[in-house]
Amino acid sequence: MRRYTYRAKDRRTGKALKGSVQAESERAAGKLLLERGYIPDNIVEEGSGLLDQMNNKVPAKERIVFSRQFATLIGAGLPLANSLRTIAEQTNNKPMRRVVEELLADVEAGKSLAVAMEKHPTVFDKVYLALVRAGEMSGTLDEALKRLAHQQEKDAAMMSKIRGAMTYPAIVLVVIVLVIAFMMFTVVPQVESLYEDLKQELPALTAFLVSATAFMIEFWWLLAIILVGLVWFFLQFRKTPTGVKFMATFKLNVPMFNSLFRKLYMARFARTAQILLSTGVAMLDTMEISGEAMNNVVVEKSVTEASEMVRAGKALSDSLRGKDYILLLVPQMASIGEQSGKIDEMLGKAAQVFEDELDEQLKMISTMIEPILMVVMGIMAGGMVGAILFPIYALVGTM
Repeated sequence: MRRYTYRAKDRRTGKALKGSVQAESERAAGKLLLERGYIPDNIVEEGSGLLDQMNNKVPAKERIVFSRQFATLIGAGLPLANSLRTIAEQTNNKPMRRVVEELLADVEAGKSLAVAMEKHPTVFDKVYLALVRAGEMSGTLDEALKRLAHQQEKDAAMMSKIRGAMTYPAIVLVVIVLVIAFMMFTVVPQVESLYEDLKQELPALTAFLVSATAFMIEFWWLLAIILVGLVWFFLQFRKTPTGVKFMATFKLNVPMFNSLFRKLYMARFARTAQILLSTGVAMLDTMEISGEAMNNVVVEKSVTEASEMVRAGKALSDSLRGKDYILLLVPQMASIGEQSGKIDEMLGKAAQVFEDELDEQLKMISTMIEPILMVVMGIMAGGMVGAILFPIYALVGTM
C-alpha cells in the first residue's frame, strides 16, 4: 500500500478538503475518493519529492529496534497482525511507523510477511527477506528476527567505529585548511603591504602566497564553479557502472585502509552466510545474497564466480580458494566445516576472527593517525612561518 495526499471537494457541500489515503496506485486512490463522495482535485504520492525521500528514510537504528520488538512479540506467542499493530502504536519514527502500518495492511489482506516486506526494498534488504521467508517456512520467525537484529547491531557498531576513526583526522584537516585560508587572506596581504612601503623585494615563498591569494580573490567565482563542477562530476561518476567499480577497487587497494576494508567485507560475507545457512537457506541462494550484502561489486564478482563453481558441483572451500580479495581464512574454515558438517558454525568463527582483527586494526590506525597529522601540521605550519614570520624578521634585521 502507498500513501497519497489529496485535495478534493465534497460533492454534496462543495467544501474543500485535504487529507491522505492508502491505495495501491494513484488511480485506486482517486477511485476511493470518488466512492467517498469527493471530487479529486490533486493526488500526490507521499515521498515522491527529493525532500520527502530524505525525510522518509528509515534509520538503521529503527530497523534494529523493529526487529528486536517484533522477535520478542512473536516469541511471546502474539499473532503476527497483533504484533505489527503493537509495534506501529509504539513506534515514534514516522517513516518506520508508516512502513509497519503498510505491512499490517498487507498481512491482514492475507499476504505473507516476506511478500509484504518486498514492497520496501530500501528498508528490508535481500538478507532480511531471505531470513524472514525461511523463518516463516520453518516456524522460527522469532529466531530469524533475533539473528537479524544481532547482525544489524554488529554491522552498525563496526561502521560506527570506522567512521569514528576517520572523523578525527577529517576535522583536524578542515581546521588546518581554515587556519591557512585565514592567514592567506588576512596576514599575507599585510606583509605584502609592508614590503611595498619599504620598497623591498618579497621572498620567493611569500611572493608565491601573495600571487595565490590575489588569484583566489580575483577569480573566486571561477574556483567556485570548478569546485562545484568537480563535486557534481564525482557524484554522477559514482553512479555509473565504471564509477561503482572504481570506488569498489579503490577501497580494496587504498594505502593504510585496504586491509581494513578487505577484512570488513570478509567478516560481512562470512557472518551473512552463517546466518542464512543456519536458518535453512539453500547454499546457492546464500552465496548470491551474501555477495550482494558486502556492497562491493569487485568482491561480489569473486563470490559470483565461486557460486558458479558450486553450482557445477565443486565444494564451497575449493570454489572460494584463489579468488581475488577472498582472504584465505574463509575457504580454510569452510573446508573444516565441510568435513565436520558444521559449515555455518565455521563461517561464524571466521567472521568472529575478522571482527576481532578489525577492532585491533582500528585501534592501531587511530594511534598511527595522530603522529601523521602532527607531521602534516608541522609541515604546513613551517611553510606559513617561512612565508610570513621570516620575511618580517628579515625586514627588522635590515633596519
